[in-house]
Amino acid sequence: MYSILLSLFPLITLIATGYLFKRLHFLSDGFWAGAEKLNYYILFPAMLFGNLATATLELNIVKTIVVVLAIVLSLICIALYGLRLIYKTVSARFGVYMQSMVRFNTYMGLAVVAALFHTQGMTILAITLSIAIPVVNILSVLSLMKSEGMVFRSVVFSLVKNPLILSCVIGILFNVLGFSLWAGLESLLKQLAICSLPLGLLCVGAALQFMAFKQDAMILFLNTFGRLLIVPALAFLICKMLNLSVLETQVLVVFFALPTASAAYILTKVLAGDSQLMAGVISLQTLCSALTLPFIIYFIIYFII
Repeated sequence: MYSILLSLFPLITLIATGYLFKRLHFLSDGFWAGAEKLNYYILFPAMLFGNLATATLELNIVKTIVVVLAIVLSLICIALYGLRLIYKTVSARFGVYMQSMVRFNTYMGLAVVAALFHTQGMTILAITLSIAIPVVNILSVLSLMKSEGMVFRSVVFSLVKNPLILSCVIGILFNVLGFSLWAGLESLLKQLAICSLPLGLLCVGAALQFMAFKQDAMILFLNTFGRLLIVPALAFLICKMLNLSVLETQVLVVFFALPTASAAYILTKVLAGDSQLMAGVISLQTLCSALTLPFIIYFIIYFII
């Protein structure tokens, strides 16, 4: 457990530092807006492209990841849409619940997997991200939409302009077509990737907001319990049923144990969802993941054989 906490310490510290910097106004609001934009459009896409362009892509691993993602996400959607029918949940709040269950904090995921599972784990996670990012974006937009016309236009527009999706698609095509990166460009991409994770984690901390806790405390805690414990447990069972390798199971369980994405707040606000509830969900899940992630990681490292 000590080695796990040691690996997670930089991640947790960077998030906490970002939160303190924002609350103490150590850096201006303009800095955080610029940092998020730089990471979202340049640094993080460079990391995804670099990982996928140079990864050894095995068709069997890709198929396995697709199957696991399809099963887990389908079960989550069936459960959520079933509850929506029962409780007549409006789109503004249903979109929050959907995003809280299917989206994931990629910065935290990459930091954890890089620290614990190194190059092989990063390859599996990069493939997972390339498949999951467009899928969860579609699910998120659909859950917040109120009319069919808006659905089609918004989904297409969201996918076409999303730099993370574009970098994944280009990286995979680059790899599949057998192209090789010039050494200088590969070195540049590695330097950009090194910048991405610490800056991204600082921005995660800066984005934390706890104003919704008093109003929606019970919903927030049930949501957090489901996302951080039930969903990874479900992923673990499916991985075992499909006889995945130890490393594949470990990486996929960590992936599904991640808190939801900070960017979910922006999408919720743009599409007129309950942004205050979304901010509360993001903040509580991120906070609680500091407790749940070490135990989940301990389990998958020492009890999966």
